[in-house]
Amino acid sequence: MARPRKPLLSRDRIVEAASALVDTEGLDAVSTRRLAAELGVSGPSLYNHFRNKDEILDAVADAVSVQVDLSMFEESDPRDWREALHDWALSYRAALAAHPHIVPVLARGPGRRPAGLRVADAVFGAMVGAGWPPAQATRIGALMRYFITGSALGSFAGGFVDDESAYDPADYPHLGQAHLLAERRREVDEGAFEVGLRALLDGLERQYEEYGAADGGAAPSGPSGV
Repeated sequence: MARPRKPLLSRDRIVEAASALVDTEGLDAVSTRRLAAELGVSGPSLYNHFRNKDEILDAVADAVSVQVDLSMFEESDPRDWREALHDWALSYRAALAAHPHIVPVLARGPGRRPAGLRVADAVFGAMVGAGWPPAQATRIGALMRYFITGSALGSFAGGFVDDESAYDPADYPHLGQAHLLAERRREVDEGAFEVGLRALLDGLERQYEEYGAADGGAAPSGPSGV
């Protein structure tokens, strides 16, 4: 009986293996030698698909960007620009929260990554279509990336130990319940993100109304509906 053939090496297999390593062990775990061992191939064979480790990590980051919902920015979607940004931000953060170790790569920006560039294009196009001046639409895209990736770089609640004795009331009179934060990590962190997001959008909405007032009293609107 013929022995089963090994699956052919492909970009997708390499990215899948690298993603698993990043998720479980972090960015430093990824090397061409380690990936080759995980895939059961020789190290040089990876260079037929990627030139170096940085290209592999870029592909891993782009695989996360693919998971971000962009449907709210489509012209046929009825959501306005504020609701679209809100829903997109939640989807973006959820994707990053599921793969926190790759966030530092994503935080550098899209570079040449196709999925990352599609995200940037969708956000910018929707904001300009809604009536924002292009320069301000660029700033909104930057602001949203800072806020979303920053929130995914670490956990506020997870930064407090669950040892009540660490918070001596003589030294920290207002941290008597801090030891409970860790067990409520998701509730606290997601709640904080939502509070910040709504405050950010409230501020943008006021600016949006000011642009409308400058144009004669009506908020700017565009053909995209977002």
